[in-house]
This record gives sequence, structure tokens and C-alpha cells, in this order.
Amino acid sequence: MKFYKVHGLGNDFVLFDGRDRDDIDWTALTVKVCDRHTGVGADGTLTLLNSAIADVRMRIINADGSEAEMCGNGIRAFSRYCFENGVVRGTEFTVETGAGVMKPRIILKNGRVDGVRVDMGEPLLEAEDVPAKVEGRAIDLSLTEDGRTFSCTALRVGVPHTIVFVDPLDESDVPKYGPLIEHDPLFPERTNVDFVQVLAPDRVKMRTWERGCGCTLACGTGACSAAVACALREKTGRTVAVEIALGTLTIEWSEADNHVYMTGPAEIVFSGFWNN
Repeated sequence: MKFYKVHGLGNDFVLFDGRDRDDIDWTALTVKVCDRHTGVGADGTLTLLNSAIADVRMRIINADGSEAEMCGNGIRAFSRYCFENGVVRGTEFTVETGAGVMKPRIILKNGRVDGVRVDMGEPLLEAEDVPAKVEGRAIDLSLTEDGRTFSCTALRVGVPHTIVFVDPLDESDVPKYGPLIEHDPLFPERTNVDFVQVLAPDRVKMRTWERGCGCTLACGTGACSAAVACALREKTGRTVAVEIALGTLTIEWSEADNHVYMTGPAEIVFSGFWNN
């Protein structure tokens, strides 16, 4: 079965066209494929499927076999694949995800794909929608893990995220405290954890512990969540450059329609055949 290795700023995936493959157990396949020693190696798989409500459907499964509703870096890579392989027509189309229908727009420069801008919809700010076991909005939480107290904001942009404000950002904190916050009883569906340092009113630095993946080089929904959380806490404006390990995502939380717009690169690295 043919596959494509793709990534968005280092958050990497194995992409399959599953439109005519009802015989595949995608969860079991994902666990095998994503092993970085005996498989292709990836943070998860993206599967192209038919949709009754959008132009295409994207299914996302994490490396541990758990399913994700949405992935910001994944949808950019998925969208580039669909555009360059004639799956969709035109530079604007719709993608069904577990978090609803997303609207990517391919950005061209000299006839080549230069990036992808995605309408990620409206952020969900009520704690019951994250979900988090607090009343109202989880905008200014104090979480104590292993003796250290963090200032956090929890929200949902496609998937649940908890933004942890730190200064300075110490990357060793991500694998140490990320899994503790992910599994905190406050979050009944677990949570992605993003450690954020505000650098300027329009720029932040972020590192992520992803639910079901662990440390990843990038997280698109996390960058969107970080920008919204920073604006809510009046730490930045509503357009923010989010610096991650291998580059920058531009996030705009529009006042006009309350939607979050993410712009960034996506790469198709190589293709091959999976034989197992």
C-alpha cells in the first residue's frame, strides 16, 4: 500500500489514501507504521477518506493508536497532498475532521505551494467544552504538579489544550511536567500541554507535549490555542507569530468572525510502499 511521509514544521505523519480500503484496521496499522525503529516513523497517520459533507475527510490517529479530532500541522500537509495530487479542485476547499469542517486555502508563489492557511473555526472557551472540571472558563488556572505551581489557561481549538505560561521556557520542563498535566484529574479526556513564553506583544515561543504522542516539534492547534490564550490574558494582540522548534506559525484570532486562522508551511518528503 502506497504511503506519503509528510510534515508541518517537523510534526510528522504517514499519509494514506483510504478511500477504497475498507479492509484496513487503521488503528493497528498506525501503531506499526509510526514506530521509529521498525516502521516508517511518525507522530501519527493521516488517512484520506470520502466525505458526505465536505470535499474530503481527514482521519487522524496518534502514534499510540488513540484518535485525534483535529491536527493543525496535519491538515496543512494533508491539504497540500490533496491539492498537488488532484484530489480537490482549486486552492480553496473543505475538509471534514472530528472537530468539524475546516477550510484550507493553498498559498501559491510562482506557481508552487508556499504554505497553507486554514480557517480553524471558533475557539471553545467554556470549561465544559474543553473539557475541564472547573466552573465557567478555565482562563486563569493554578495547577500544581510535582511541587511546582503553574499559571495555565485551558481551551479547545479542535482538541483540548492547556497553555502553561513560563518565563523563561525551559525545554526540559516539557517531558517532565507535560505528562503530569496531560493526565491531571482536572481533564477527563486528557489534554495537550503547551509551554509558552511571551517574547513581545506579537511574538511567543512554544514547546508542546501532545496527548497520545509525547514531545513533538510542532503543534498547529497548540499554536492556535496559545495565541487565543495570550490574547485572553492580555499578554499579546490577536495576531501572533508562534515560534516553535523548526520555524514559525502565524496565528490570527479575527475580531470580525471570531475564527482562528493559521498560516504555515507543509512538506511532502517522500513516498513508499508499506508491505506488512
